[in-house]
Amino acid sequence: MPSATVLGHAGFLDMLLDAVCVVDRSGHFVFVSAACEQIFGYTQEEMIGKVMIDMVHPEDRERTLAAAGRVMAGQTHLHFENRYLHKDGQVVHIMWSARWSEVDQLRIAVARDITESKRTASMQAAVYAISEAAHAAEDVLGLIRQVHHIIASLLPAPGLSVALIDRDGTSLAFAYNAIEFDDAATEPDAAALALCAEVASTRKPLLVTRETIGHLPDTLGHIAGPAPQNWLGVPLNAGQETIGVLALHSAQGSAAYSEADRELLQYISTQVATAIQRKQLHAQLHRMAQFDELTALPNRRLFHDRLENALARAQRQQHRLCVLFLDLDHFKQINDMFGHAAGDAVLREVGRRLAHCVRSADTVARMGGDEFVVLLDDFQDPGQVPAMVEKIRNALGQPLDIGGGRMLRPLPSVGIALYPEHGKDSQQLLRHADDAMYIEKKRRQSAGPASCQTDGGAVTTSGHQES
Repeated sequence: MPSATVLGHAGFLDMLLDAVCVVDRSGHFVFVSAACEQIFGYTQEEMIGKVMIDMVHPEDRERTLAAAGRVMAGQTHLHFENRYLHKDGQVVHIMWSARWSEVDQLRIAVARDITESKRTASMQAAVYAISEAAHAAEDVLGLIRQVHHIIASLLPAPGLSVALIDRDGTSLAFAYNAIEFDDAATEPDAAALALCAEVASTRKPLLVTRETIGHLPDTLGHIAGPAPQNWLGVPLNAGQETIGVLALHSAQGSAAYSEADRELLQYISTQVATAIQRKQLHAQLHRMAQFDELTALPNRRLFHDRLENALARAQRQQHRLCVLFLDLDHFKQINDMFGHAAGDAVLREVGRRLAHCVRSADTVARMGGDEFVVLLDDFQDPGQVPAMVEKIRNALGQPLDIGGGRMLRPLPSVGIALYPEHGKDSQQLLRHADDAMYIEKKRRQSAGPASCQTDGGAVTTSGHQES
């Protein structure tokens, strides 16, 4: 039983905002003040007789018992922090000050709820961590994986989904859908798709629990029925633009998300949206600096980097490589006769066909205009080069629909340079391939008169005019 001193001041103690708890040697509550109900969710009657350690968060129990042992050994313990589980399952952060009464054989403690201050500090730390992750992550997926761990330090988040709106704003694509951490391969189910689509279209948070699921629209509630009971989604708003949806989901039986969780996630989501948008912009700028906008092939700068790296490997490992320089015959006539839109379509299709002719280890690049270059890395047998050139000619010479029932067969002039026979560095190889290509072009031009003919609905080009 608690001491007469404690009982005598029970009315006064019930007026305090901080909770006063008295625990016997066996660890059972024998007295709690009225503030305990506000902090822990249990009435005074419900807490009396409970084992204190059973209410402590499982991860904090060992060090809590160690601290209790020190108090019972005579040490006054001030400002000890640990976590308890509220009656509704939410985590409550507590700061204790406790002492042991040897006469009464009781541990007397004063508890202060510091959940809000902890939450505020954690939110500030999370914002900083997200900013750091935005700089450190290599891409959007790497950023989201780090964000998953950051959010999990604030909220129960075993499952996290991030769906991003495409450029035309018409559909969602899941960039990340994890059941557990770092598991980005899981396909979203119908419920996740529907719930995320609802958040994206309304631009409003959506909390789905056992209590709220009945308030969803009938069609959405029907789809969400078999979904986990605990789901919380918020829009990813960057300024006035919604770029996607961030959603948490936990298994049935775990504590339901609350309105406080929604407010916290909504605050964090703004930082996440900004970080994702910056990472996307960085990736776009990086791609623009290295890839041709029209064909999506590596550009001149990236090709030179890859050629230099390939030459370094060839020198170390004593293997060969081949550079092919291609120029489309009479491409200017295509633009003049059919317009630049048709010319662009030809260039895109030529790039696509070239990429399908080579191995994944090789490189096809657009150097500019109608000039393309192919790097055949680790190419051991020079005798195979003519066959590769013929393969490219056949692929490019297939009819190409430029609209209006017109079929075009773009034909290339091709120059060949082999390492080490035709050059030891990139400049020598490219110059040799370029010179060989122009010799080939002049030879082909001398084969017939300048014209652009239509034969059976197929347009072919030939003649003397330079492209």
